[in-house]
Amino acid sequence: MLRRSTPMLAILALVALPGHAQTDAWRQLFNGKDLTGWEQVGPGKFVVEDGLLKPIGGLGLLYYTPNKIGDSVIRVVFKVTNDNDNAGVFIRIPIPPREEWMPVHYGEEVQIYGAGDDHHCSGVLYSLTKALARAAKPAGEWNTMEITLDGPHTVVVLNGVKVTDYTEGQPVPERVKDYEPQRGRRPDAGYIGLQNHPREDKTDSGVYFKEVAVKPLGK
Repeated sequence: MLRRSTPMLAILALVALPGHAQTDAWRQLFNGKDLTGWEQVGPGKFVVEDGLLKPIGGLGLLYYTPNKIGDSVIRVVFKVTNDNDNAGVFIRIPIPPREEWMPVHYGEEVQIYGAGDDHHCSGVLYSLTKALARAAKPAGEWNTMEITLDGPHTVVVLNGVKVTDYTEGQPVPERVKDYEPQRGRRPDAGYIGLQNHPREDKTDSGVYFKEVAVKPLGK
């Protein structure tokens, strides 16, 4: 009797187990193996090393090519090598970029920079918004950033702490430096990208990424 009932119990147990593929709404944009779906512009670039995106060669942008992204949550997991390493996650890029500066002036950069002031630190829209809090982890530790795009509304949560809450058209500081973005409204949906900006005078510097994922709002 026990031997006859065991297969049925096993089947019931398997049915009761949650299916990861059915419950996880996140879609991974970086496969951890190569740059399928991504394109690089600029002199700098990313290479895939030990399942991570490693920056080399100076300033550049790696952008996701298949489609524009809006009304979604973008999750990025990154770490800095040194406290003053500099990079960013670009959102709302209106057209496919052909050089590294176009997204700066026509998209928006969610900054990654531990040493910046409250308008240039990790989690702000670079030079546009002021940090609601400082939430970056020290060099060498992994950070999780979630960027919510809800129409013209952008919310950035870094390591569980809200850093940015901004709606297109709200007042922003005047542009001070020529490398700061041109002011103006950005589109509700656009291409996204990762900036690589390692210090060329150091062999081990820059921001490493191990996950880039997206899920639609409400999922």
